[in-house]
Amino acid sequence: MSELETAYRQRFENVLTPVADLLKAQIKDIYKDEPRIDRVVARAKTVNSFLEKSKSKEEDGTPKYLEPLRQIQDQIGARIIVYYLNDIDRICKIAERYYRKIESRHVVPESESEFGYFGTHFVFHIPSDVIDQSIEASLLPVFFELQVKTLFQHAWSEANHDLGYKTASGPLSPETKRFLAYASAQAWGADHVFNRLARAQEGLELH
Repeated sequence: MSELETAYRQRFENVLTPVADLLKAQIKDIYKDEPRIDRVVARAKTVNSFLEKSKSKEEDGTPKYLEPLRQIQDQIGARIIVYYLNDIDRICKIAERYYRKIESRHVVPESESEFGYFGTHFVFHIPSDVIDQSIEASLLPVFFELQVKTLFQHAWSEANHDLGYKTASGPLSPETKRFLAYASAQAWGADHVFNRLARAQEGLELH
């Protein structure tokens, strides 16, 4: 077992997992009166996922993370799944009122003619009120990642991650990549259809 694995395993078991549970409870409480939220989840990044990410390289082949325990920002990740596209902005504004933001980004495919991953990501400071006094401060990361997605964005990204990143048969074939892009396009279309229907039911202008 490497020194990095030993250090992260200790952090995962003693710090990240209990803090993720407390963070999940806090987020659920913040949004308890908000409509059209399907679920709130929070989890500690698994040991294997962390070690794999720590090996990431820049385009020039140099290591992306020189200090993985400090630099990897999603050691604790939370996710809020909403029904419709129009719910995302409301949910994001609430999160920004409660948590101290480091960065945010809307993730979309590079070209308008492409389909792939869609989602809204934030990096926030971990709030002090979810840190138990028994937790060793030196083992606690500074940040957590929050993702806000629709049901269709979430479903596609989960399946794509399982198929695209955990395959044991090598790189995906061009045909498989096209099928994944097609599935993303279908999810994108379903999101917009249901969003329009929801807005119509509420008597709002369609766009």
